[in-house]
Amino acid sequence: MDMEKHFSEDTSGAYEAQRTAHWISQGPVIFQVARFMISSGLLEAVSEAGGDGLSVKEAAESCNLPEYGVKVLFESSLTMGVLYCRDGRFFCSKTGWFLLNDEMVRVDMDFNHDVNYIGMFRLEDSIREGRPAGLEHFGDWKTIYEALPHLPEEVKKSWFAFDHYYSDNSFPEALEILFRDGGANVLDVGGNTGRFAMEAVAYSPEAHVTIMDLPGQIAMMREAVKGREGSGRIHAWPADVLDPEMQFPEGFDKIWMSQFLDCFSEEEVVSILSRAAASMSPDTRLYIMESFWDRQPYDTAAFALTAISLYFTVMANGNSKMYKCADMISCVERAGLKVEQQIDNIGKCHTILICSKVK
Repeated sequence: MDMEKHFSEDTSGAYEAQRTAHWISQGPVIFQVARFMISSGLLEAVSEAGGDGLSVKEAAESCNLPEYGVKVLFESSLTMGVLYCRDGRFFCSKTGWFLLNDEMVRVDMDFNHDVNYIGMFRLEDSIREGRPAGLEHFGDWKTIYEALPHLPEEVKKSWFAFDHYYSDNSFPEALEILFRDGGANVLDVGGNTGRFAMEAVAYSPEAHVTIMDLPGQIAMMREAVKGREGSGRIHAWPADVLDPEMQFPEGFDKIWMSQFLDCFSEEEVVSILSRAAASMSPDTRLYIMESFWDRQPYDTAAFALTAISLYFTVMANGNSKMYKCADMISCVERAGLKVEQQIDNIGKCHTILICSKVK
């Protein structure tokens, strides 16, 4: 789908537009109702009742909740389209089914509740000041990446579940693309806890992967891969890529950046890519894997990705986003690189740009 064309006109009727406006105005309430319907077990209880449905009293007894609370939750869920009702009995709708069973929905919901929800109140401050003002909810950190090792366990769990969900489903296709032209010495920039590196050394017995990341992430990576098969071919290069004086190590066949550059502003992306380019030989290829919101086949995916941009604004660093593909290609070219190939529809929502150094 051509996303720019799709969003180029207002096609909604007056009733639909007004309904959407009301949904937006009640967004925080709707989110918390849906979340608690899941976490309390109410939605699952209704779903499992199938064609028999549940009364408010039966649902309250099933989940050990007050009838009053169940009634207000059910009535709100009814008007949200999560439940429907016949003869005083409540049934799970198709929307309710997706809330229970769509893994992406559940991952996004946990991420928004545990990581973003309270901090998102500081959106205005973040926009005006260009910093992740919402991160102050967790402590005095410049970016969430420095904070990660120190965040509460439930928050870390939801953050990593979110990060891994959007990357892991792309690994099989991505590895085939990464290794199809040979070359086994890989620099994984922003390799985090080493999940991709472990997949890479398992995929290719000749592969050696060097993870380049912050010292805190390197420590978590070493703990995560310790004792696992192939871990001897995973190496570390602690570095702060935001330091403009930090040079990339040389001698790699491939440089891999997965869900990494969306963590930085355009100027920072150009700086990082310029230093990567300086380390590359004519035979080195740089692989950028990102979820570009304008390269999605469905508008629902574009909606979700542009919402994730606000996480970067308020919680992560205050200046990055989920990019348009053309904006990233512009950064690549400004850094002295060129895109040799663009491969869309990798995994759930990714594109891979294969880049080489301009001669």
